[in-house]
Amino acid sequence: MAIEPMLQFVLREQAYPAKRAPGDRADDFAEIAARYAAPDAAEQSGRCSQCGVPYCTVHCPLHQHIPDWLRLTAEGRLREAYELSNATSTMPEICGRICPQDRLCEGNCVIEFSGHGAVTIGSVEKFITDKAWEEGWVEPVAVGPARGQSVGIIGAGPAGLTAAEYLRNHGYAVHVYDRHDRAGGLLTYGIPGFKLEKPVVMRRVERLRDGGIVFHHGFAVGEDATLDELRQRHDAVLIATGVYKARHVDVPGAERAVAALDYLTASNRKSFGDAVPAFDDGSLSAEGKHVVVIGGGDTAMDCVRTAVRQGAASVKCLYRRDRANMPGSQREVTNAEEEGVDFVWLSAPVEVCEGEVSLRRMRLGVPDASGRRAPEPEPGGDATVRADMVIKALGFDAEDLPTLFGAPELGVTRWGTVLADGKTLMTSLDGVFAAGDIVRGASLVVWAVRDGRDVSANMHKWLKARAANTKVAA
Repeated sequence: MAIEPMLQFVLREQAYPAKRAPGDRADDFAEIAARYAAPDAAEQSGRCSQCGVPYCTVHCPLHQHIPDWLRLTAEGRLREAYELSNATSTMPEICGRICPQDRLCEGNCVIEFSGHGAVTIGSVEKFITDKAWEEGWVEPVAVGPARGQSVGIIGAGPAGLTAAEYLRNHGYAVHVYDRHDRAGGLLTYGIPGFKLEKPVVMRRVERLRDGGIVFHHGFAVGEDATLDELRQRHDAVLIATGVYKARHVDVPGAERAVAALDYLTASNRKSFGDAVPAFDDGSLSAEGKHVVVIGGGDTAMDCVRTAVRQGAASVKCLYRRDRANMPGSQREVTNAEEEGVDFVWLSAPVEVCEGEVSLRRMRLGVPDASGRRAPEPEPGGDATVRADMVIKALGFDAEDLPTLFGAPELGVTRWGTVLADGKTLMTSLDGVFAAGDIVRGASLVVWAVRDGRDVSANMHKWLKARAANTKVAA
């Protein structure tokens, strides 16, 4: 009788793909872990308990059929596993690399609760899709019959690219406008290569381009065309710009701090071989410097680990809460610690000075409105740390799109995000939709993919109704 390939979590231990030694990986921007070999992927997939209520699926924003493609992987049916994963995600190998699985699918795995260690879902997802690219299983974009209608998408990040693909599936002519010279948004310029190597992103973009999606690079809405002019060009418009305005450090000397996204973009551009004067003159390079990063999220982790690879003399991360209460991935904190980053917990800057940062030690007091214990100053806890370069990584807010786009009638919330109907995702302007971080605020890539999927369905419904009404009127 054949041995059941699943339910092996008691017999098999959790095993992630091996990471390179910290000293080796700190010398380059390559991804830090290898991919599974096929037998290892099958073995780890076989640990899935195939539970009746798959909390991994429930807590995945895309509601991927995780237990099903884990079973297919365990049975060696890799092409079917890929196709099932791809059915609910436009970029599964990207999510497999950068999703905080410890907070989503793996963090809610039933066998994790039982003490056996979660199934390594993200690593399997990465494996099966990379395998699909290697074997030629990734098919071209399926282009539907031409509808005679066009869509303009502002922003070539994960939400915009996802919507572009689904709308192309429906047969619309799709034009994507982005101010950068490459598509991908934060996937290309915000996330370092050691988490997401850039060829992984570029092959997705090329697939979309080969499917007839037209990319307009270096296109700034409001300068090269107003939002109203784009509305005249297209039957519908999607705003998927993301949020890029850095939050400020409200302390004296804050103007000396470098914005995290400026720093990461410069580093990623150098990896592409671009000329980056601000990097070459040392302004946006950490080489030989004592670096202090302020913040505790994933962007802060990207900055500290980038500084290590650039040859910083020392790297410290200041965060006003403790490790247990930081918003960033615990796995990323561990990776950073392995690479030599010094975390100064329960500390907040009070002044950014020439060559140092003055800080105040903090303690956790009563819970704030979100339920987290609010930090408060520790009496007599002042200190200083050496800092030749200070990077602020406190999150992002929305830019003033009504002003930038020359569209004062575009409705926004009090936080500056675009106001969109909760069901249709249409803005205050007829035929203009919005999705991703520009609606929900700074969030995860997987949520942007979900929003791109949802908004494309709503746009398709609206465009079909418009076409039908036009035909009746004619």
